[in-house]
Amino acid sequence: MAKAVTKPDDLIFQLRLARSAPDLWPMLDALYGSHPAYDQFRQDLLSALAEAWKDRPADLKQLDLARDLEPDWFQRADMAGYVFYIDRFAGNLKGVLDKLDYLADLGVSYVHFMPCLKPRPGDSDGGYSVMDYRAINPAYGTLKDFKAVAKELRGRGISLCIDLVLNHTAKEHEWAEKAKAGDATYQDYFLMFDSPEIPQAYEKTLVEVFPDNAPGNFTHYPELGKYVWTTFNEHQWDLNWANPQVFLEITKIMLHLANTGVDVLRLDAVAFMWKRLGTRCQSEPEVHMILQALRACSRIAAPAVIHLEEAIVSPQEMLPYLGRGRHDGREGNLAYHNSLMVQFWSALATRDTRLMTHVLATHFPDRLTNATYATYIRCHDDIGWAITDEDAMALDMSGPAHRTYLSDFYEGDFPGSFAQGVLFQVNEATGDKRISGSFASLAGLEKAQTLADSEHALQRILMGHALIACFGGIPLIYMGDELAMLNDYSYRDNPDHAHDSRWVHRPKMDWDAAATRHSGESAASRTFLGVQHILSRRRGTAGLHAAHPTKILPTGHDAIFAVQRQAPTGNILCLFNFSEHLQHVSGGWLRAQGVTQFHDALSDAPVILHGDHLALPPFARVWLT
Repeated sequence: MAKAVTKPDDLIFQLRLARSAPDLWPMLDALYGSHPAYDQFRQDLLSALAEAWKDRPADLKQLDLARDLEPDWFQRADMAGYVFYIDRFAGNLKGVLDKLDYLADLGVSYVHFMPCLKPRPGDSDGGYSVMDYRAINPAYGTLKDFKAVAKELRGRGISLCIDLVLNHTAKEHEWAEKAKAGDATYQDYFLMFDSPEIPQAYEKTLVEVFPDNAPGNFTHYPELGKYVWTTFNEHQWDLNWANPQVFLEITKIMLHLANTGVDVLRLDAVAFMWKRLGTRCQSEPEVHMILQALRACSRIAAPAVIHLEEAIVSPQEMLPYLGRGRHDGREGNLAYHNSLMVQFWSALATRDTRLMTHVLATHFPDRLTNATYATYIRCHDDIGWAITDEDAMALDMSGPAHRTYLSDFYEGDFPGSFAQGVLFQVNEATGDKRISGSFASLAGLEKAQTLADSEHALQRILMGHALIACFGGIPLIYMGDELAMLNDYSYRDNPDHAHDSRWVHRPKMDWDAAATRHSGESAASRTFLGVQHILSRRRGTAGLHAAHPTKILPTGHDAIFAVQRQAPTGNILCLFNFSEHLQHVSGGWLRAQGVTQFHDALSDAPVILHGDHLALPPFARVWLT
């Protein structure tokens, strides 16, 4: 009797299933093994994985193979990202197609479409209140339009990232509507309580994410006779991840999105997914089990796709999202380096890098396994001053006083401040004050009164871009920062936005400024050409591959921050002057750090020492080899 012939696709699936099975089943056994429907859940999950692989387009299967052969593809020095809201950048998806030459000109190889799945009507938390995970926001176009853009990006060598919100859905989502109708199956998809006692018990240890406009973590619906867990907003219902059906449904959605041509899934609000009484319900151990299991599912059915895990938490909490202990090398591929962003702004305000050096040197490893950072200076969100009392005390500083100083400085109220920002979500109980504002406005361009003020602001902006480009990871540029776009206060006239000051740094793209980016001495042109140059030099500096160690060095100069990239081809010493004053570094110290050629990879020019000292002008940046 002849043996059945195994199709190559089936064989590949079985091999990948075997490869990832040790990363998948132990996590699911621990999470759901005691659930009465666990055996059926396992069968259903296997079927879902096989179906997603069967449906995966041929060109994406080829990409899977290519990235299996180059698993560190996202760590290359030629990776650089650009982040934007589709409507604010180009109106709609067809408009994005018309602007791809601009992205290529800038030199990016990764784009993040801010929330583009179908949101609830009206206030949707900037698109993070998703009504339908399988549909594109109609204001942007159709799924067909989305696939066309994804294909064109892929043809240009540009990876596409989109958001997948894991903690919650919009209250108008199909599952929520069925729960409202009394369907017990779908009520179990959410966290719903018949009386206030249990919510009140949880509230004792929970924090409020948006205390101004969404106090508390639960919403009572008299028409339902239920209290629903709503961490972020009343219209965002938290999912019950203790229910294995939620895992199954989200996995199906995740693989569906992967098969549309997505390269990176930004998994939003992951820290909040698992609830445990008596805790903050953030970053519980089960969260990491879920995320490892989801990563394993991607590696089985769509291995070209990587996961960016959005967890804006302390370093101690953030690093496990990139894999620690039993999850090492098996969880997220990317996570935001929030500490780098916060410390940049802190050092810029104080002209003192010692706290920055302390935090980044003591809380982060010099390298990661199968993972790297997404580095950034600004994003769509506010800035929370995530500086602990313990870290401040290490520098003989008061944590509360320093955080207050930073808020006051970047709001523009502190005497002598160059910045102009807007307060966001002031917590009167804790004194916590967060800040909104564009890169350029916070860096001093909006308030500049003199040519010298403007010059300093521009140099601060370019220094920030040079820092994230060399640090180790994928540098992300938020839309408009490459043109030094200022705060946009028109959000106050929009009823859907007026309550949320984050819209001050979410302006519409200034295409008039973009049209003049290659000519003149405008702030827009100088910033664009400066960022373009930085990314070009990054692509030409192989030693900046994210897998190479990143070491933070004390310099003995309060105003100078030093990052050493330890590549097999030789060290790269990156220096940044965070002050408006000339600084000097001795040649002896430079040589002790491995500088031998005295060549600046950033300017691609030799470095001349004077009296065996390197002079660093205000806000200078060099990448020394």
